[in-house]
Amino acid sequence: MSRPTMEDVARRAGVSRALVSLVMRGSPRVSEVRRSAVLVAARELGYSPHAMARSLASRTSRVLGVMVSDLHNAFFAEVVDGIDAVARERGFDLIMNTGGRSPARERGAVQSLLSFRPAGLALLSPVVPSATIAGAAAQTPVVLVARSSRLAAVDTVNDDGVLGIGLAVDHLVSLGHREIAHLDGGRGAQAGPRRRGYLAGVAAHGLAPLVVGSEYTDAAGAAAVRELLARGRVPTALVACNDANAVGAISALEEAGLRVPRDVSVVGYDNTSLAALRHVSLTTVDQPRNELGRLAALALLERAAGGRVEPVRQLLRPSLVVRSTTAPPPR
Repeated sequence: MSRPTMEDVARRAGVSRALVSLVMRGSPRVSEVRRSAVLVAARELGYSPHAMARSLASRTSRVLGVMVSDLHNAFFAEVVDGIDAVARERGFDLIMNTGGRSPARERGAVQSLLSFRPAGLALLSPVVPSATIAGAAAQTPVVLVARSSRLAAVDTVNDDGVLGIGLAVDHLVSLGHREIAHLDGGRGAQAGPRRRGYLAGVAAHGLAPLVVGSEYTDAAGAAAVRELLARGRVPTALVACNDANAVGAISALEEAGLRVPRDVSVVGYDNTSLAALRHVSLTTVDQPRNELGRLAALALLERAAGGRVEPVRQLLRPSLVVRSTTAPPPR
């Protein structure tokens, strides 16, 4: 069965296609009687206006595109909540796609979103090359969340990862830990600042660094712990690159017969809903996730309105949330 068109609605309501178009755009130049007739006809036919077609016809868009790097990470859901709240307030809808932490897939996701002619594009922790981001910014306003950029046409919204990991190291040292390892985020967005924060933190306390290559997933966190155990290295504390990684690390530690936090303390990063679950109760660094999304949406809409051409670089201050996965080291 074919999709009902504006012409079908016009015939059912006994009006012109132009009048149906006015109704669908919310124009005040239509009488209530005719508006009601059009809306009844549209409802009976199951017609809804096609957002992309509206954009192409009017050369304006009420749609924002969002590319999420990893759908399995709760961090992104909370950032999208912030974007969505601002979009709804301003009368915009969201179109979403995911890149699965793969540069090739993300490149395709970006191109797919651009085909909808969005008013702006938010890329959440993208791993695509800067050239891809620059190409997108030549077509529509672009904001990056949880990734830095030097491109003048691109806005960024991040938290201070150097400070955040530093807070985690300071907390563990205050409990008496002297052997603190970092399970890093590999090539993931913002892994660099978090790694630098760890190295600066342990150096400030006169401790030897121990960085284990990892990724922003629970499977990678578990693999990193197994690698440490295979080396015969069991530090008294771990600072993970994010909450999912920390949960995977805890699982592997417990499988090996080690207790958290009695034998090994663990700190995550992001303070996602996962960290706050009672049976997880993860000590973690809190990013203001909803605020990251809100500021990203505001930056996009400001650029889209033509009110600014200079880049905005937002850097939010994280904080530490202490729960049940950290304690003094075993004696």
